[in-house]
Amino acid sequence: MSNIEKLHRSAPVDFDQLEADVAALALPSPKAPSIRLQPMPDYVAHQEGVPRVGALSAEAVVRDYETAAKEIEAMGAELISAAKKCEEMTTQVHGAFSYMQDTAKAFREEAKKIFQRIEDCSMLTEEVRKTCEALRQRIERKEPAHQEHQN
Repeated sequence: MSNIEKLHRSAPVDFDQLEADVAALALPSPKAPSIRLQPMPDYVAHQEGVPRVGALSAEAVVRDYETAAKEIEAMGAELISAAKKCEEMTTQVHGAFSYMQDTAKAFREEAKKIFQRIEDCSMLTEEVRKTCEALRQRIERKEPAHQEHQN
């Protein structure tokens, strides 16, 4: 079946409705803002003798492109803002890292002090143990205390 046959077999076209739809699209609606309110971008100008339809079409296209260009610039501004936030966070991270390094250093110094204290206590305990052992042996042999100092 050809396209023409399909067209003839389809529902009849309501020309009054079609004309109303076209008029609604072609004429500015009171609800829709007029594109004319916005000035044309300064990087374009109409040529002499361009038909009205071509001029309006060119204006519509350039306005769409200009809107997209402004949105792209806005994204660039957002990107710069995000980069500044990243720089601020990086500065904070460096500060936190420095604080962590200082804390780790303080922990090592404290560990060194505690290590030294434990070893000192261990040596003192060993010395006390040896003294007690020597005294116990002397008591078991019943030696006088002054003899040991003479040896």
